[in-house]
Amino acid sequence: MRVSVQVEAFHLGAEAEGFAQANNSAGAIVTFTGIVRDAPQGGLVAMEIEHYPGMTLKALNEIAQTAMERWSLADALVIHRYGRLAPGEQIMMVATAARHRKDAFVAAEYLMDYLKSRAPFWKKEILNDGGAGWVAARDEDEDALTRW
Repeated sequence: MRVSVQVEAFHLGAEAEGFAQANNSAGAIVTFTGIVRDAPQGGLVAMEIEHYPGMTLKALNEIAQTAMERWSLADALVIHRYGRLAPGEQIMMVATAARHRKDAFVAAEYLMDYLKSRAPFWKKEILNDGGAGWVAARDEDEDALTRW
């Protein structure tokens, strides 16, 4: 299991390939990559993501360890970036490896739901009209957690 909280961009292909090679005896590997999406009408200049390093790494490790145990994963990878990110940049990646595809898919979805709603990151949108504001939690993201 590997968890990384980093300012640097990651190479999706290299991360996915390395994860797959390290887990070549698993029956299924699932990957998901989150991208900074633009505001309506192309109004987003950047998203600034802040966090408390010790708190964030601890929380992400706990979430990943729970997924490992709950779905008997062979491995899990969580990468989440912070700092100033432009629309179209990769913000996070989740990868899971399991003996069976159902466990890999469900565990990846669990990780994504918890990263979206419970990971201690604070996101601020910087708009091209000069405006800026913190991204509020969305009800549908909170509702997604009820199934876990």
